[in-house]
Amino acid sequence: MNIPVKTDMQKPQGCTNLKLRQLMRRVAQHYDDELGKTGLKTTQYSLLSYVVKLGPIRAVDLAAKLKVNTSTLSRNLQPLVASGLLAIGPGADARSRLITATDEGQRKRVEAQRKWRVAQEGINRTLGAQRVVALHAMIDEAMELLSPGEPGQDND
Repeated sequence: MNIPVKTDMQKPQGCTNLKLRQLMRRVAQHYDDELGKTGLKTTQYSLLSYVVKLGPIRAVDLAAKLKVNTSTLSRNLQPLVASGLLAIGPGADARSRLITATDEGQRKRVEAQRKWRVAQEGINRTLGAQRVVALHAMIDEAMELLSPGEPGQDND
C-alpha cells in the first residue's frame, strides 16, 4: 500500500474528531443513498445483517459483537422488531431472550445487501481499492489502540 503522506508535516494539524466526522458524513451519505432505496438506514442494515449471520443470539452477545452497549442495541432493535424484520423470543431460560431474523427480515437483508454492494463498489471506485484497504487497516488499528477495554462498554 502506497498512500501519499505529507512529509513536511511532523505534527497533526486540525481536529481529528472534526475530520473523522466530516469523512463519516460523506461516507454515510453514499451508503444511505443506496440502502435508503430498500427502506433501511445503514445502521439498521448492519444490525439486521449481524442477526441474520449470528442469530438466534442473545442481546448481550449481539451488543458485544457490534461494540455497543445493550441500551443502544435495544433502541436500535425497536424499529426492526416493529417492522417485522426481527423477532425477540424466549431463550434457554426464563430470563434470557433471543433475537432472530424473521422470514421477511431474511428477504429484506438480501435486497439491502445488493444495494450495500453497489455502495461499497462505488466507494472502492472513488477512493481506489488500495486506499480503501489502507483505510480499513488504519481504522482497525485505531479502534484497537483506542479501545476502552471490555467489548460492549462503548458509550454510544
